[in-house]
Amino acid sequence: MEYDFVPLPHRKKLRWPNGARIAVILTINLEFWELTRDQTEPLYPGGPASIPHPVPGNVPDYVNWTWREYGHRIGVWRIIDALDSAGTPASCTMNARMATDRRAIIDAVNERGWELVPHNWAQNDILTDYAYQPDEEREVVQRTLKVFEEVVGRSAKGWLSSSLRPTQRTPEFLAENGCIFFCDFLNDDQPYMLRTANGPLVCVPYSNDINDFNLFARGGMTLDQGLATLREQFNQLYAEGADDMRIMNFGMHPHVMGQAYRIRALRDFLNYVAEFEGVWFPKREEI
Repeated sequence: MEYDFVPLPHRKKLRWPNGARIAVILTINLEFWELTRDQTEPLYPGGPASIPHPVPGNVPDYVNWTWREYGHRIGVWRIIDALDSAGTPASCTMNARMATDRRAIIDAVNERGWELVPHNWAQNDILTDYAYQPDEEREVVQRTLKVFEEVVGRSAKGWLSSSLRPTQRTPEFLAENGCIFFCDFLNDDQPYMLRTANGPLVCVPYSNDINDFNLFARGGMTLDQGLATLREQFNQLYAEGADDMRIMNFGMHPHVMGQAYRIRALRDFLNYVAEFEGVWFPKREEI
């Protein structure tokens, strides 16, 4: 996999359909953590912990597991309600284990016609663990895509790796299996092309800065500070988009953004964006 370095001033101007200035992607990351594995090394957390002191991987870490499960039981439904009230769609990423173990959530997203994007097998099972076992990595990718198609009812078109940790071969395996976009990289405000041995992919960049983990769980922002950050990001990209299209991705995790005391930030941001013309809420596949 490789891509060209093309600095912004050297690019042709890009335009979204229908004169839109900005594509806003509201990403709900639907993630599943295994409770234990047959190992003494702590499980990879795949995100910040509520209690940071790790336990052996073969011992249930109930405090962190149930904190994350709050997102499945309560938080995701609060986020869905906010989006429904605003009439705004999301683009949801999903671990395959969400399809097998939390089917009601996947069905709710699918019934709304929102996008679903494969997000690896489980959140704690990262692809870089297979950096020197390409056949094992290919098997994880194919197994994830198979479950996605069986449960969602259509073949996957793209991928976001858990914890944004692909190997150099991951895009090759995705193109090999019919995917057309890849979301793991953080290096742009516009889509761009990747070259793989199995054909091209479109990189639809993600953002770790505009993400509820880095705003709230890691960043420690107050509700109003987080909302101000979202508005500032939108305002600047919207202004730039008058001349050359931009993407704003806001990554959310149901156990973080779905907390009762944080949901107002999402509602207020959706209301703010609704005041502007030329805003597109696309599926990544449309991009």
